[in-house]
Amino acid sequence: MVAEVRKPTVVITGASAGVGRAVACAFAKEGWRVALVARGVARLEATAEEVRRLGGEPLVLPADVADAQAVDTVAARVTAEWGDIDVWINNAMVTVFGPVSKITADEFRRVTEVTYLGQVHGTQAALREMSKVGRGTIVCIGSALAYRSIPLQSAYCGAKAAIRGFIDSLRSELIHDGSPIRLTMIHLPAVNTPQFDWARCKMDRQPRPVAPVFQPEAVAEQIYDGAMSAPRELWIGGTTVKTIIGGLAVPALADRLAASQAYEGQMDELPVDPSRRDNLFDPVDIDAADRGRFGKESATSVGSISGSAARVLLAGAGVAAFSSLAFALRRVSRH
Repeated sequence: MVAEVRKPTVVITGASAGVGRAVACAFAKEGWRVALVARGVARLEATAEEVRRLGGEPLVLPADVADAQAVDTVAARVTAEWGDIDVWINNAMVTVFGPVSKITADEFRRVTEVTYLGQVHGTQAALREMSKVGRGTIVCIGSALAYRSIPLQSAYCGAKAAIRGFIDSLRSELIHDGSPIRLTMIHLPAVNTPQFDWARCKMDRQPRPVAPVFQPEAVAEQIYDGAMSAPRELWIGGTTVKTIIGGLAVPALADRLAASQAYEGQMDELPVDPSRRDNLFDPVDIDAADRGRFGKESATSVGSISGSAARVLLAGAGVAAFSSLAFALRRVSRH
């Protein structure tokens, strides 16, 4: 009698739309069991149907990741239903578009609770379950904005930067303890998702991603590969690499570029609808979808590089530039 092969299990937060839904579909295509976590039940059910169609096995788990106990319950449900958790992907986020002066304390708090603490809660829940079996991979979805903040998204940029600080600290602890649990952070470029239609907006014009923009399915493929290989960090897209490296190398210049390009670059031509509903505190009933309204300008493929490799290339380029400059100065001094 042939023993049944165990299907691997992934938990994805923020799985009801955008990047999260695209990632759920990427895992489903590979035959995974996919636990879907988000607040909007109708969109979760729609995502579950897509996961089934693609060959995966879904489990719908409505929860607000800002609630630590709810996230712990999700982890317990998954292990009770399916056993060990192989991969946990922290992807849920909310944001507010607008200048700092127009964002309230409650809005800053809510973005922080979902976008930052939601990842902390998910990571802690995953660690508790994975430590019992001595294996597993935790993926935290970051952004180029975790390294290089831009105007009009102070709450979101602050939360993403906080995640990076948290992950770096935890990574050192896991190394100290000799833990076999793998930890990776994946930084994304601008993605064509519905968040620009349902995020809270304090501007006169509708928000949009700063170009260039990529389709979520292309990004999801890279996230899947990153979850399998688990580099320290994975930077998706050339713009992410340039944004991170530029911010680290010439921060004052990056400030000015953000002021001149990312301010207007985040505003569409369309005015904000006064009746616009947002998902900051409660889910909204918008049709489930991976994509947003920027499909015509969005690229359907994207590459990636590990953060370590990108830094090595940068260091090599710096050494080469310094050597060339030194050689040129020596030639000048001889004449």
